[in-house]
Amino acid sequence: MGTPEFAVPVLDALVKEGLDIAGVVTVPDKPAGRGQKQMQSAVKKYALEHGLKVLQPANLKDPQWLAELQALQANLQVVVAFRMLPESVWKMPALGTINLHASLLPQYRGAAPINWVVINGETETGLTTFFLQHEIDTGSVIHQQKMAIAPGETAGELHDRMMKEGAVLVLKTLHTIETGNVDLKPQNEMLPGSALKSAPKLSKETGLLKKELPVMQAYNLVRGLSPYPAAVVTLKEASTGRLLNIKVFKASIDADSGHFPGEIICDNKTFLKLCFTGGCLSVTDLQAAGKNRMAIKDFLNGFKITGTWSLT
Repeated sequence: MGTPEFAVPVLDALVKEGLDIAGVVTVPDKPAGRGQKQMQSAVKKYALEHGLKVLQPANLKDPQWLAELQALQANLQVVVAFRMLPESVWKMPALGTINLHASLLPQYRGAAPINWVVINGETETGLTTFFLQHEIDTGSVIHQQKMAIAPGETAGELHDRMMKEGAVLVLKTLHTIETGNVDLKPQNEMLPGSALKSAPKLSKETGLLKKELPVMQAYNLVRGLSPYPAAVVTLKEASTGRLLNIKVFKASIDADSGHFPGEIICDNKTFLKLCFTGGCLSVTDLQAAGKNRMAIKDFLNGFKITGTWSLT
């Protein structure tokens, strides 16, 4: 059971392991793009290419769908980046339902763990497999794998590494379950001495780069939201009141603290520095509203920033 690209390597690993995939469950096709064409999930595309049975329920509590799922007679269900399942679904198989979560539970429960560990400036994260139960991301842990977060690593880069390692951890988990030697660790016995950190769904407000932010916080927001949905800064031209929204995909910290928050330093050729509290970000990869993503030199080749521009 899965939807995005993150879930595909797990399904691929199960197929290559020679396991009997009774069925693949994913979201219904959705219209997308200017032409509103029906788009298939990454998991569905893979499943069809490998001749696997695909189920796409709109309502996970629908009796007809539940009957279809029951008819598969699966021993175990594997969930990776799917939806919240009702008890009637996750309790159905004799061996239960396992989930792969992209954090070291119980830390960073929620929809966006990869983004939030980077936003919060963590230096370590990991992967967890666990059995589903009623409350989201709270089931007993089967296996965990720690992973270091490299300095400057973006959420997108971390996502790609975790995607590959997740497939390995799921296979290890299935082999453990198959042997019957599962040493479950209840999460309430794994609680840290410090407060739990959550990973809620990202909103537009999450990525707003305001000039009052400490520069390190702004830097981590850029990393944690790159490439999607991307941190956004609004530039304002004082003389005209014109506003320009820019998505920032990559930047480095310039520790020069001799500038005030909101100041913009630019040579209109090779560099653009946006100043926050305690320092500036030197932007190297961005996208202006209505334009394509581009390197800073290409952006400045077509857009000139005068001394009347500042951050909001």
